[in-house]
Amino acid sequence: MVREGLVLGHKISAKGIEVDVAKIEVIEKLPPPTNIKAIRSFLGHGCFYRRFIKDFSKITKPLTHLLEKDAPFIFDDSCISAFESIKEKLINAPIMIAPVWDLPFEIMCDASSFAVGAVLGQRISKNFHPIYYASKTLTSAQENYTTTEKELLAVVFAFDKFRPYITLSKIIVFTDHSALKYLLAKTDAKPRLIRWVLLLQEFDLEIRDKRGAENLAADHLSRLDNPFIEKLNEKSFNDYFPDEKLLLVNTSTSP
Repeated sequence: MVREGLVLGHKISAKGIEVDVAKIEVIEKLPPPTNIKAIRSFLGHGCFYRRFIKDFSKITKPLTHLLEKDAPFIFDDSCISAFESIKEKLINAPIMIAPVWDLPFEIMCDASSFAVGAVLGQRISKNFHPIYYASKTLTSAQENYTTTEKELLAVVFAFDKFRPYITLSKIIVFTDHSALKYLLAKTDAKPRLIRWVLLLQEFDLEIRDKRGAENLAADHLSRLDNPFIEKLNEKSFNDYFPDEKLLLVNTSTSP
C-alpha cells in the first residue's frame, strides 16, 4: 500500500500536504540573484509554495520592488534579508492538512487599510488546522472603501480564492466586524455591497463575529507594514463570481 507520494511538487501523506524536499534543497543552494531574470525565477519558485508561507507578500516586497518599471537594480540588505527569509521559511514550511469533506470549513477574514487576508481551515478535535493562507493588497480605489466594505471585500476575496474547496460545503466565516452579519439582511445598501451579498448567498455560509485580538490566524496577514505604500501596483480585482455552466454541450449541423 502506498503511504505517501509526490503530486505536482507536493508530498502527500496521511499527515497532510508538505513541500517537496528535493525542490527545496535546490532552492536552498541558490546564490543571491544578480539580475532581474534571476529574481523572477526565484520568486516564481517561491510563489509555487506561497500557500505555506505566512506574510509572503510582505517578505518579498523588497524583491518585487526591483521588478517595477525604471527601478534601479540595487540588491541591498533588505533584499538579501528577504531572499534568505524565504529560503528559511521554505525549509521549515508547515504541514497543511488535507480537506475533510464531511466537516464544515472555517474561513477567518480580516482587512486593514491596504490589504485583506484570509485563512481556510477546519476544526478537528476542537483545534483549528489551516489548509491555505491567502492575502492581497488593495488597489487605490479599494483603499477608499469604508471599514465594512473592506471587511466584506475580504470575505468575497476568500470565497473567490477558496471556491474549489468550499463549493457545496458548509462554511463558517469569522470576521472582526460585527456589522457584516447584519449587512446580509439589509436591502438599502450600496449596489456594490448588494451585488457581493447576492453572490455570497449561493453558498451555505454562517457569519460569526470574532474580535480582532482573537482572530490571530487572519490578523497577521493584513496587519502588514508597507514600506512601499506609495508605489503599490494597481492590479484589478475580480469582485464577482463568474457564471458557471455544468455539462453544457453546444452542437451544430452543417447543411
